[in-house]
Amino acid sequence: MKRIAIALATTPVLLAAPAVAGNQRMTGEEKLAKLLEGRVAGEPERCLPYSAASDLKVIDKTAIVYGRGKTVWVNRPSNAYSLDDDEIMVRSSHTAQVCNLDLVKLVDRTSLMQVGTVGLGDFVPYRKVAIAD
Repeated sequence: MKRIAIALATTPVLLAAPAVAGNQRMTGEEKLAKLLEGRVAGEPERCLPYSAASDLKVIDKTAIVYGRGKTVWVNRPSNAYSLDDDEIMVRSSHTAQVCNLDLVKLVDRTSLMQVGTVGLGDFVPYRKVAIAD
């Protein structure tokens, strides 16, 4: 009887272990590396046309990735540790470009309060590598 009680008591712990191990979160650097697989870095650019900057993805505490398809641009802003993909990014500009040194306000999605600021750096293009047959 004692063995049955011990088995019943330990079963939930044993069943939960794989779920905990499989639920490990990737770091921002790991997410970025996965996103850039099969791409080669080009020369950094100071500005992007606003049309290229309209499609963006925030990698928590790491970078902002602009664009999709053959070319994506990676920006590692100052204060990148403030980046959170759940926050709204607000950029004030009077030009048709997004440039390094632009400031981006980070706004909490729930309270709509400003929670931080990041300064954009250079935009590094990453292009897909053509696979030779």
